[in-house]
Amino acid sequence: MSEDAAEPRAARGAALFALEREDLDTYGVVELSERIERLTAEIERTKVKLDKKQSGRSEADALFKF
Repeated sequence: MSEDAAEPRAARGAALFALEREDLDTYGVVELSERIERLTAEIERTKVKLDKKQSGRSEADALFKF
């Protein structure tokens, strides 16, 4: 049984880096509006994750505070 070599994992933030450099001139008004909606949803998803991590950190800090 042979195994195919796994592709290297993209560096953290690589997708965001690519997004920042994407040429927006090729997009129409509707496509830009949809892009904003999707990016806004991703921002909200990221904020939820950040809040959870900060909450967990606060709980851990409180537990070990003397």
